[in-house]
Amino acid sequence: MLATAYPLFAQRGVRGVGIDEIIAQSGVAKATLYRHFPSKDDLVLAFLSRREQLWTVGIVQRGARERADTPEAQLLAIFDVFADWFARTDFESCSFINVLLEMGPVHPAGKASIGYLEHIRTFVAQLAREASLADPDEFAKSFHILMKGAIIAAAEGDPQAAMRAKSMACALIERSRPPVAPCADSGAHG
Repeated sequence: MLATAYPLFAQRGVRGVGIDEIIAQSGVAKATLYRHFPSKDDLVLAFLSRREQLWTVGIVQRGARERADTPEAQLLAIFDVFADWFARTDFESCSFINVLLEMGPVHPAGKASIGYLEHIRTFVAQLAREASLADPDEFAKSFHILMKGAIIAAAEGDPQAAMRAKSMACALIERSRPPVAPCADSGAHG
């Protein structure tokens, strides 16, 4: 059931997919679906949890770590992962953003989406700490705006959205490096 619902929710959103369609495509009885997922909201929450495992952990985090050796380069590699994602013919945008906008921040699925987006920011803050950037949590908030903006721009049809955001991310990293202390006078006195 979740395997059937996952691509439908990812591609068409939560409201665009009815329970009857999921039942018809999965081939399970309605009673079986409701035994595992008492409501559509429960199925949506399971979808979001699975999305985090497959997408956030499996593709973004692992992809950033595998594509670069240093934390700064790993931050930038997120946009390389995005560039590959945006180029796919089945690019479906960010399910967490989509569900949050569809359902609102007080709906259980909207609240869950906010939490999953926070997990992404936490990963960015972790990389910022590893890179010794100033104020990693504030950095992560700004960096995350670039990430979400790139996703929206790609959904609008901008094929260069990831590389535009990567360029801005370079400037943000540069600005977030701690100031270098001036060298002390090493000359002898006296």
